[in-house]
Parts: sequence; structure tokens; C-alpha cells
Amino acid sequence: MAITADQLRAARALLKMEQRELAEISGVPVQTLKRYEGATGALTGNYQNISSLVSVLESAGITFLVEGERSNGGPVVRLAKAAGLKQDPICLGDGAKK
Repeated sequence: MAITADQLRAARALLKMEQRELAEISGVPVQTLKRYEGATGALTGNYQNISSLVSVLESAGITFLVEGERSNGGPVVRLAKAAGLKQDPICLGDGAKK
């Protein structure tokens, strides 16, 4: 799955996870994670690194939605519902929350 730098930053923020922690769990060097988060647009680079980050974030409850997939434009990051609480998605770019 292709995600954007904005989605990566938002997902980590929703989980209240430090860069160093995500890097350690995913096996991706912290400098690589910093470079990904500092980029714009879709993440590019080593597919295994990106896949590992996505896998760790999804296993922690993050759902990545792409433009047009239950959003009004722009990529969306959502944290899975926990203990019956409703979690609003975070919309990035020009998208509106839905």
C-alpha cells in the first residue's frame, strides 16, 4: 500500500509514538524514518522499509484510507475504535473529515 509522508506523521501522532520507538519496532533506521516524514507526497524508497512501517502501524490499530475511499479528497488516517469509543479520522490536505 502506498501512503504519504503526511499519513505516516499523522499515524505516529495518533499512536503517541516517538520516531525512535517506531524505528526500533519496525527495524527501519531512525534517519530513514525522519527522511520519510520530512518528504512530501507518496513515500518512495526501499519497499521493505515502507512495508514494515505500514505493517507496524496497522497492527497498532491504524487504518490508512486513500483519496476517494470514504474521504472527500486527500488521504486519511484513522485509529481503530477501542473500548466502544468513536475515533474521528484525521483528514490530510484539502479533505474534509467524514
